Amino acid sequence: MNEQAGRVLVVDDDETVRDVVRRYLEVAGFTVDVAGDGADGLRRFALHPADLVVLDVMMPGINGLEVCKRLRQVSQVPIVMLTALGEEENRIAGLELGADDYVTKPFSPKELTLRVSSVLRRARMPRQQAAPAELHDGNLRLQMGARQATLNNAELPLTTREFDLLAYFLAHPGTAFSRAELLEKVWGWDFGDQSTVTVHVRRLREKIEYDPAKPVRVTTVWGVGYRYDLGQS
Repeated sequence: MNEQAGRVLVVDDDETVRDVVRRYLEVAGFTVDVAGDGADGLRRFALHPADLVVLDVMMPGINGLEVCKRLRQVSQVPIVMLTALGEEENRIAGLELGADDYVTKPFSPKELTLRVSSVLRRARMPRQQAAPAELHDGNLRLQMGARQATLNNAELPLTTREFDLLAYFLAHPGTAFSRAELLEKVWGWDFGDQSTVTVHVRRLREKIEYDPAKPVRVTTVWGVGYRYDLGQS
């Protein structure tokens, strides 16, 4: 198995889903560990931390949302949630708890594999394109190589997508972007649920704004989307 592709932990109580996902990911070169419930998933992650976690929402005992919450207390590992069709509340709840992406059941194993590869690619090493080593707005600083964000010299616990979104905003201050544009530029999707962007903007505001209810950095441009305004803190 190609260890460089990454180690993925798949947590799902459906044995068939676990087996199919495992086989597709292994064909793509990933090393895969599987768990049949939330407790086992947390235990396995503690023993052998994965590079990414594929996590089903609906499981008996400790459900996926609780697992996501507990993982976020100890790690910024990328998390891709599996949600059932029509479970919008759970999907949004997962994103609010810090999940980086989601795939809706029934899903294409090939699509899931592509999503896993995309999230891992963004979580690793700085972008290959020419870019400043640091982006900043007053007391808010992003070290691109280290993928580290600080506010008032305190490190911000940003997920992969939150970091990417903030970096994109800081690289394009004063420009209004629609949710569809952000979905394409930050997530690399030309399709998908635009509420993903809304949730990530809300989470980002909670971490970088002094008053998230009255944001001055990431502002809403009504009828368009969002804009980052420098020097407003």
